[in-house]
Amino acid sequence: QVQLVESGGGLVQPGGSLRLSCAASGFTFSIYVMNWYRQFPGKERELVAAISEAGSSTNYADSVKGRFTIFRDNVKSTVYLQMNNLKPEDTAVYYCNRSPVRVDWGQGTQVTVSS
Repeated sequence: QVQLVESGGGLVQPGGSLRLSCAASGFTFSIYVMNWYRQFPGKERELVAAISEAGSSTNYADSVKGRFTIFRDNVKSTVYLQMNNLKPEDTAVYYCNRSPVRVDWGQGTQVTVSS
């Protein structure tokens, strides 16, 4: 059964850091590009970061470039998002998924940046 389980969110002050994790199961993790998305209330999910199958290539949305880092552990079938210098506008629910063929979304993890 294909499953994505996100974790690591929480409440953090502006300028703080969080590390999100996404544990994947039910498919061959290492052959897929993995992505982090976020969703603001009432909005569509937007792509935040992507990482190639072996982890050698990454891409970021302009809004997070220089602050967020995506990385993966293919042995653990887990993709991570290290988020530094968080801003209130980063407040959202964060999800992971694979490409090019997505699977059912997980429950996401809420990130709230507020003083």
